[in-house]
Amino acid sequence: MVQVCLNGPRGAADGTAVPLTPESMAQAAAEAVAAGATDMHVHPKTPCGRDSLSPRVVAATLEAIRARVSVPVGVTTGAWAEPDPSARLARVRGWTVLPDHASVNWHEPGAEEIAAALIDLGVGVEAGVWSGTDAAARFAVSPLGPKVLRVLAEVTDTEAAETSARTLLAELGTAHGRPVLLHGEDAGAWPVLRLAGRLGLATRIGLEDTLALPDGRRAVSNAQLVTEGLAQYRWARRSS
Repeated sequence: MVQVCLNGPRGAADGTAVPLTPESMAQAAAEAVAAGATDMHVHPKTPCGRDSLSPRVVAATLEAIRARVSVPVGVTTGAWAEPDPSARLARVRGWTVLPDHASVNWHEPGAEEIAAALIDLGVGVEAGVWSGTDAAARFAVSPLGPKVLRVLAEVTDTEAAETSARTLLAELGTAHGRPVLLHGEDAGAWPVLRLAGRLGLATRIGLEDTLALPDGRRAVSNAQLVTEGLAQYRWARRSS
């Protein structure tokens, strides 16, 4: 599986290719699916371009994207969108249109409560386990571990990304038997994607994770990143 991550916490300063409105996200989603993406992760945005967990904002984003594509669509629950854990939980419980899945960063305060609420709502949980945090240790002892949809092994190291990725996978161990999606960011995005290919793990690519193609050129769209990501993944898989 190659998931497309359409925008992340990026904003207008990151370039016009980053989709910030429901309409532009829907267009980017359709193009990415046409390029081969089979799953989607998106950050709903307010009109001023800030990440939001507001039921109204989430609903508008999901409805626009689902009008254009039929693949599963997931959203963030990142603490930067709502720092107070209680308020974040209330936002999630107030969603009127539900995503297929939502990422929960396991190192953030209130992560288990958010995950439990999502599971109660019938929303799949992507357990975000970041390198350089205690998330892997927390996830290893979590009673919710066997109930999550998948684990997002998120490599934040951009200089020694492959080494950090292997360390993170070792820390995850069996990951409660759940599927693992391995990805990196910025300069680490492409090395980690190729590693995922060699290991036969799911991965993701998109303007959230990197603004650049493997040769350093600026990416013009999520679809271009997906096309290149699939090519790199398949090459790495054949070479393993």
